[in-house]
Amino acid sequence: MKGLIKIIPWFFVALFGIEIIAVVMPKKESEFHLREFGRLPVLLNGRVQPLDSVGRNALLQIRSTGDVPLELVPSWKFWYHPPKLRSSEWLAEVLFKPEVADTRPIFLIHHPELLSELNLQDKGIEKSGLRYYTFNELIPSLKEVQEQASNAPEQDALRTPIQKQVLKLFNGLFLYQAMKTAARPPSWENFEKDLTSFEKGLAAVKARDEGKDFDKEDVNALAQSAVEIASLARDRAAGARYPLVIPPYLPEHKREDWSSMSQTLFEPVRQLLDSSRSGASAGTLNVGIPKPAKLFAAMASAYNQGDAARFNSAVTEYKSWLGKDFSPELKKGREEFFFNDTKGFLHAMIIYLAAFVLAVGGLLTLTAVPVLSESLRKSSCYLIILAGVVHTFGLVFRMYLEGRPPVTNLYSSAIFIGWGAMVLGVILERIYRLGLGNIVASVAGFVTLVIAHNLALGGDTMEMMRAVLDTNFWLATHVVAVTMGYAATFVAGLLGIVFILLGVFTPLLRQKLNSKTSVKSAASSSTDIGKALAKMAYAIICFATLFSFVGTVLGGIWADQSWGRFWGWDPKENGALVIVLWNVVILHARWGGLIKERGLMAMAVFGNIVTAWSWFGVNMLGVGLHSYGFMDGGAKWLYYVFVPSQLAIIALGLLPLSLWKSFRTKSKPTPSVPDVSATAPA
Repeated sequence: MKGLIKIIPWFFVALFGIEIIAVVMPKKESEFHLREFGRLPVLLNGRVQPLDSVGRNALLQIRSTGDVPLELVPSWKFWYHPPKLRSSEWLAEVLFKPEVADTRPIFLIHHPELLSELNLQDKGIEKSGLRYYTFNELIPSLKEVQEQASNAPEQDALRTPIQKQVLKLFNGLFLYQAMKTAARPPSWENFEKDLTSFEKGLAAVKARDEGKDFDKEDVNALAQSAVEIASLARDRAAGARYPLVIPPYLPEHKREDWSSMSQTLFEPVRQLLDSSRSGASAGTLNVGIPKPAKLFAAMASAYNQGDAARFNSAVTEYKSWLGKDFSPELKKGREEFFFNDTKGFLHAMIIYLAAFVLAVGGLLTLTAVPVLSESLRKSSCYLIILAGVVHTFGLVFRMYLEGRPPVTNLYSSAIFIGWGAMVLGVILERIYRLGLGNIVASVAGFVTLVIAHNLALGGDTMEMMRAVLDTNFWLATHVVAVTMGYAATFVAGLLGIVFILLGVFTPLLRQKLNSKTSVKSAASSSTDIGKALAKMAYAIICFATLFSFVGTVLGGIWADQSWGRFWGWDPKENGALVIVLWNVVILHARWGGLIKERGLMAMAVFGNIVTAWSWFGVNMLGVGLHSYGFMDGGAKWLYYVFVPSQLAIIALGLLPLSLWKSFRTKSKPTPSVPDVSATAPA
């Protein structure tokens, strides 16, 4: 039996390790090479990215998921995985087969009053209390949605819940309709054929202007098409956010001068119009269609007609064309597609959750079944290390793709805070081999990655940075230092939560530690779990104070260089200062004997509220020079869920010791924790 228990850690490592290997293994293409299509680079939000990222970020904004289930099944059927349209597949439908994309339930509406106003109660598909609608179902409501969105207040704080829902729906509808016209004019059903007619019309107009024979029907057809293309080109020139699918194809173009399909098609029309107005000869004008546009037209027609061979051939030919002069962009598309496809942070989140369950199981069986407890503790530790490897891979790969330090916005700060807390938790577990470090690492890793996922719903998380932030030196010093301070303060707060919950609801807090070798200096035979937790929290608070202080000072130096003043009492600056001051207050209260273990832990838990305010709260104010984050709807979670939960835990910690299960009875001596750490690896 003991032999079977000892192999439990390796079973879990093998199970999740096989999953990770399966994720990174090359995947087979479908009949249509849509994975290769998804790797093709375009320009959007000021940066080159693959079409897969365009589709994925659009779906996250519209549907809050990165793919589209083809069947919506009840949540209780967790074992059934319905087929899905991946982001590249969905985007191909939107670009080339919009009549099919219009039937996909991607628009999420869950406000009952809005559903009533739009007469949508009996339409859509319901899952877990949420309702999803197709574009076709929303067409009769487009005008009403636009009117309500235009009447909503400009400031988010003044908007009602229904107005926020209307604006989200309006933005989703606008984005979706923009995507439908990104790669072809809407009225061109057979893009390749219509593009050939368009090119014939250009040649006919040029011949007319040169006094040569021409076909009037070709000229008339061009005139009709040019009106639509000119309208689309004006929209894009006005700054609307559309993916620019055509790379620079003329010698005078700069490398970043990508253009939309409509701008590319309108360019030869513009040249002919300018030539006609000026009376210049059209003989020297190059009014042909560039090859990238022709290849996109071939993809569109082939996909629309179900011709997989022709579609795949056009994709391959376009990749070959890009490889001649745009190999860096092509490489960037492949690498970011791999990053999206592996979903490293999602898999790390799953492993962290499994590690947490094992860590709790190990702690609860600490005295009842010591051998099983140690096996579960090891299992949790090994899984956290595996999740940490995946987490680190995602963090470093993202840094490589951006060419930036790890923290550039709220999304990346959540990723980095989780990573830092995981590392601190593993270090604690290496010193105190009780499973407490495992709980801290797994909870911090899981929660921060969940936060990051919700922050990603706002759109592209790798978008170009504001000019004032465009400096890798200060991002790598001030931002990393202050974010490590955030992470450490949260870790101390998590230790405080563990201390209070164990003390109030279990007898474990007074369990004696009996370590004779590797952890003797940290936990002597006179130390119990409660004292060990207090030592952990004290050490982490010292670490947090140092990094928060250094990061705040570095931020002042950066502000002096950027804005001409070291300190301006900006909300973000105030938040960073409050973290430093709160950690200093805790340390001075401990040094002065004003608090002991219980007071230290209660104050550490309140540090979670202070840090959450500095991290998120100041961004929600929407004022100050530091309001860079993208937040929508986060206030209710901070104010109505997180803060009350922390205050409730603090209230538990302030209960009289007679109500704490760990201190309720002293009739029997508390047994020591068996010495399993002497030979146990971290």
